[in-house]
Amino acid sequence: MNKLKTGFILLLLFFGVSQGFSQVYKFKTTGLSVSAKEANGKFGNWTDLKSVKILVNLDTNKNRIVIYSEAIQVFDIVEYLPTEENSSDLIYPFVCKDNSGENCTLSFITRKKQDNRMQLYVKYEDRVLAYNIVKFE
Repeated sequence: MNKLKTGFILLLLFFGVSQGFSQVYKFKTTGLSVSAKEANGKFGNWTDLKSVKILVNLDTNKNRIVIYSEAIQVFDIVEYLPTEENSSDLIYPFVCKDNSGENCTLSFITRKKQDNRMQLYVKYEDRVLAYNIVKFE
């Protein structure tokens, strides 16, 4: 009986601690640029940066990223990839599936050599969307 109680308490502690590390991160976009894959298989030039004010939520509790654009974009996180860091960038990548079932990779990037400017890249097989973002309080 004591082993059962101890096991139950440890299980509750484990779930309590793991939930304690889950968070919701909120961002606001300030600009958007898009690039599409050309016939040669390489991505073309970026469009001019368009000013956009959109909210973005990264919710690790629900394993979901939501971009609240005119057509709300919901991305279910399929895999949390390892953080990448080099001398110029800090990258948090996620393998996702969007609300239409299409696979993509979302990456939150901090540009260290650009005053820690933050960006969100949404990369599909044939297109990439790049949002400039700031933390939303």
